[in-house]
This record gives sequence, structure tokens and C-alpha cells, in this order.
Amino acid sequence: MNIFYRLYQYMLKFFSKLLPWREPMVIKGEESLVLLKEHLLSLPYKHYLIVTDQGMTKVGLVKHLMSTLQDSHYHLHVYDQTVPNPTVQNIDDAYQLYQTYRCDAIIGFGGGSSLDCAKGLSIKVAYPKKKIAHFKGILKIHRKLVPVIAIPTTAGTGSECTLAAVISDPQKNQKYAIMDMHLVPTIAVLDPTLLKNLPSFYTATTGMDALTHAMEAWISLGRTKKTDQRSLNAMSVIFNELERSYLEPDNLSYRMHLLEASYDAGYAFTRAYVGNIHAIAHAFGGFYHIPHGYANAIIMPHVLHYSLPYIEGRLAKLYDHLYPNDHLKRKIDKAHAMIEKIKSMNLAMNIPEQIVVPHDQYVEDMVAHAHKEANPLYPVPHIYRKQDFKLLFHQILNTKL
Repeated sequence: MNIFYRLYQYMLKFFSKLLPWREPMVIKGEESLVLLKEHLLSLPYKHYLIVTDQGMTKVGLVKHLMSTLQDSHYHLHVYDQTVPNPTVQNIDDAYQLYQTYRCDAIIGFGGGSSLDCAKGLSIKVAYPKKKIAHFKGILKIHRKLVPVIAIPTTAGTGSECTLAAVISDPQKNQKYAIMDMHLVPTIAVLDPTLLKNLPSFYTATTGMDALTHAMEAWISLGRTKKTDQRSLNAMSVIFNELERSYLEPDNLSYRMHLLEASYDAGYAFTRAYVGNIHAIAHAFGGFYHIPHGYANAIIMPHVLHYSLPYIEGRLAKLYDHLYPNDHLKRKIDKAHAMIEKIKSMNLAMNIPEQIVVPHDQYVEDMVAHAHKEANPLYPVPHIYRKQDFKLLFHQILNTKL
């Protein structure tokens, strides 16, 4: 099977060079929302549905967004019921509002869940009679989607520039990873002021989510020179500034740099793909509803260590880039040092070494889910068998409540 997987990945990398890759228009800086309003006035759309969550409403960010963008030339409407790991029900409910207000464009506002929900809604608008599960996988969308303006309030998912969306179906304990060029947002707004009051937990876990994206793109066999540069850009910032931002939440310079790092990491994994860390994290999200960034942060050191014989050189090269004046000489020592650095970051930001769950009765199903997601799609340096996934799940989960 490994030969088939590698052939599939090789062909995918070859044909991806022919795809019409694009990036969103980027508006960034502390005046981003004002600049966005000026741009909206030049567009033909009259009714925007803001897709967000209750947290954004309760802390006043939705009110702030609407008061800044409000204008007589267009109307703003709000769907704020998005949940962590957005569901198919979220998309159906948002679609009903979209239809009621006769909207013609979407604004995703919040963390990765809200942005993914906004993307999922854009699919529903184009395909109202089809279930989201139909689009699981790659390149299943063949119609033009309504514009999505992505305004992240966390620095982690990179969803504002990626072709990916992940939607959950709680009734089936499933997560649908959807990847298609049509899902790249039209506009991405990077405003550090929106992250100023972000709780420390989310600063840490979304930052580590971005690190996971960059790391998996860096070790991916689907990487290119461009993705390598974006990955290095992202990881240089995250390793140097994430803990500082965690300790100094009002420092807008750190916030801006992390937003840019998240964007770069999103660019990198959109083209090089993610890997086994994500496959395992999606299983934890689908079966135990574990927040995605939190899961990635915990899982990353486990997977890197397990795959060390296959990625030693890449981790050593990363170490040389980040710490050119350090004393370590052997590749294996440099690789171990990179994994230990990730562990120490987690520890400093109160992220544990294992994921605590009430039981382990889902392990076999999670193994099957992760194995099916990863293979043959993800061009990982170490193709995991089901036995490999099972061993890692038992290492990562902790049932001692």
C-alpha cells in the first residue's frame, strides 16, 4: 500500500503545480477595519452575513466590528452561534439566516471555527441540496462560491488564507476536512487590536496550532522552496515571540507578528499539506471534542519523536536556522533539541503532555479515522500503519480524571 500512497502523493504534487493558486487580498495593521470599510464601499454586495460565535458577541467585538463597518450602502447581519469545531448544524442554521436576509457575501469573524463555518456556508450557498460530507477530501467543489472576507481574532489557524475547512458532524463522531481552491477567502484582514484581549489559553493553543502547520509543511514530502521559506518565516516568529505574547498580551507588535506568522504557516500547509499530527488531532476533535489547537500542541512532540528517524535531517536544518551560533554538532542532538524546545514552550504556557479523556473506548474508531484521513492524501515522511496510530493514541490520551 505504501507504494500506492507515494504514487498518489507524487501525482498530486505534480498536478498541484498546474492549479490556479491564489492568495486573498490582505489588509493588515491597526487601522485594518477602517481600510476594509473603504474597500467594501467599492464592492457591489449589499447584504453581508457575519459568521461568528457567542464569545465574540459577549466581549463586544461583534459590536465593535459592526460599528466600524456600518454604512448606508450595505447591510450587516449576524449569525453568532458557531461552536468550537463547527458543525453541519451550524452551517444549516447560518444558511437559513443567509437566505432570510438575502445576503450576497459572507464575513467570517473570530477564530478558526468561525472562519471554517463561513467557508462551509459558502459551499452550502452554492450547493443547497448537498450535504457537507459530500465535499470531504480534495477538489470536490466545481462552482464559484460567494465571496468570503476572513477576519481572524486569533493567530493560529491560518484559515484566512487556506483552501481548507474542517466541519464536524457530532451525530456521526466525524470531522470532514475539505480542501479546494474555491475556499481561499477573497480578503484577509489582519488586525492586531482584535487580539488584544485574547485569553492566554487561546494565545498559547492557537499559536501552537500555527507552529504545527508550519512544522508539518516543513517536514512534508510535498514541500517546495516557497513553502519552506514561509514555514521558516512562521517558525522563526513563533519560537521567538509566542511565549512573549503569552506573557505580554497588550503588546500589539507581538500580536501583529504572530498574525503574519499564522498567515505564512497557512500558506505553507495549503500547498505542502499537513500530516499525522492533524490526522490524530481531528480524531480527538471528532470523538472527544478537544479544541484543535490544544490537541495539536500536545500531539506534536509525540509524533515528531515517533517519526524522528525520518525527519532528523529536517529538524536539524531547522535548528541551524533558528540557532546558528549554538554549540550542538550532531544532527540527532539538534533534532532532539527542537522537540525539547516545543515541549518547553508547552510547559511554559500550561499545556500538558497528554490529553485527558473520560475513557478510551473510541481508540479503535479513532485509529481507523486517522488512518483513513492521512492515507493516501498526506505526504508525510513516515507513513503510519494502523498499529502506529494505535500506539500513539495510547501514548497521548490519559484516562486518569
